[in-house]
Amino acid sequence: MYNAYAARFDTTMAVGYVLLNIDIEHGTPATKIAPLLGMEPRSLVRMLKNLEEKGLIRREVSKDDKRFVRIVLTELGKEKRELAREGVISFNTMVRDKIPLDKLVVFFDVIKDINRLVEEENQKLKAGEIAGDLE
Repeated sequence: MYNAYAARFDTTMAVGYVLLNIDIEHGTPATKIAPLLGMEPRSLVRMLKNLEEKGLIRREVSKDDKRFVRIVLTELGKEKRELAREGVISFNTMVRDKIPLDKLVVFFDVIKDINRLVEEENQKLKAGEIAGDLE
C-alpha cells in the first residue's frame, strides 16, 4: 500500500522511509541513517546517491572534520518527506479505524517479540561470522 501511495508522487516507499529518517531541521549524519533503517551501509550509499541525483538531499561536509558528512533535505526533499508522512498517518488512521484496539495491542506485542527474536538471531549470526573469521 505504501508503494502504491508513493508511486502517485513519483517515488517509492523506500525513498519515503529514508526521507522520514532525516532530521528536517538539522539533517542527519550519514553514519546514523543505515542503522535507523536496518540497511547495509553499501545499500544506503546507492540510495543516497539516487536521492542526491533526484535533488531530494544534499551532503554537507563538516568544516572541522572532513570525514563527517551530514545528509540534509532540499526543499523538494522536504516536500516528498511531507507526502510520505501524510501517507503513513493516513494508513495508521485507517488501521486504527478498522481494527479494534485489543487486536492491535496483541499484534504489536507479537511483532515486538518477533523483532526481539530476529535481533537475537542476527547477533548470533554476527558472533558466528566473527568467530569464523578468527579461525
